[in-house]
Amino acid sequence: MKIVANSRSLRQRRIPRLALVFVALFCGVVLFQQQEAAAQPTPAKHLLIYAVDVEGGQSTLLVTPSGESLLVDTGSPTKNLRDSTRIEAAMQDAGITRIDHLLITHYHSDHVGGVPELVAKVSVGEFLDHGPNREDSDITRHDYAAYLKAIEGKPHRIVHPGDTISIPGLDIVVLTGDGEHIAAIPGIKPRPNPYCATEPKADVDDTENARSAGILLTFGKFRFLDLGDLTKAKEIALVCPANPIPPIDLYLVNHHGFNLSNTRALVHAIHPRVAIMDNGAHKAGSPEAWQTVHESPGLEDLWMLHTAEGSDAAHNSADNLIANLKDGTDGSWLKVVASPNGSFSVTNARTGQTKDYPRK
Repeated sequence: MKIVANSRSLRQRRIPRLALVFVALFCGVVLFQQQEAAAQPTPAKHLLIYAVDVEGGQSTLLVTPSGESLLVDTGSPTKNLRDSTRIEAAMQDAGITRIDHLLITHYHSDHVGGVPELVAKVSVGEFLDHGPNREDSDITRHDYAAYLKAIEGKPHRIVHPGDTISIPGLDIVVLTGDGEHIAAIPGIKPRPNPYCATEPKADVDDTENARSAGILLTFGKFRFLDLGDLTKAKEIALVCPANPIPPIDLYLVNHHGFNLSNTRALVHAIHPRVAIMDNGAHKAGSPEAWQTVHESPGLEDLWMLHTAEGSDAAHNSADNLIANLKDGTDGSWLKVVASPNGSFSVTNARTGQTKDYPRK
């Protein structure tokens, strides 16, 4: 006898089978996606540092892996918004649209003068500085007044030696400010400085340079030092007779490479692995300062933002280490990409070439 199943019972048997097929396909797709994702490298967590070309002033942009930012100084006031435009270009390259913290090292025009132009275009979370202007000169009083007007009503904090700047993922301690300096960094024992014995005594500097707010930034095992335009007498006071600063991976050369700064007692004691000199074509980059940095024990490279045209070939770095060459187009930055294991690289925006510095 032939038995024929009704259509309803056939459909009921097919549905579970189809469901099993779909489940198997779904699981296969998910497994493939997981395996593909596992094969992709995990995005590296890097600190970005841009030495922006403000042609002899300072503007240094730092951006953490999470996208929080610190800008140190803003360059000069210019009719064509040159420096603020170059800062914005670095921000765009780093993928940020605002500045979370802006530190003004001191009130000379090539450091603070660009603030009014920048804040008219870019949102800033807080302003940090060493406190009132101490220099008795018309131009510095003018630039300081313009700065105060530009930041009126905005978050503002005065920092002192020993203070910290709170940015997730970074340890930033203020080493100098308003003519004072830190005696010791928490967790780091100062070391006797053998270079102090032969360091000539320096004249007292009454300008804002000596009041510079300087910072030590630590990102894992990577260390970056920026002391603004600190001059010789204050450098010596900071590191003599004992040096509180540990060995430095990246040193932003004091005062754009002027010979009023960069004592052997400081530069040689901190043993920088790499240095960046933010000089202009016709400003700073003096042979004496260049030589002191170049001879620092353990230094691998001295990068420059410009060819120092007032100097000789023997006191300029090789062309591949200079962002803006003589008679060339200005505006190229030097970009540092640092890892928490202490390794980092420097890219010359003019050439697009990168040099790696593996962890030690």
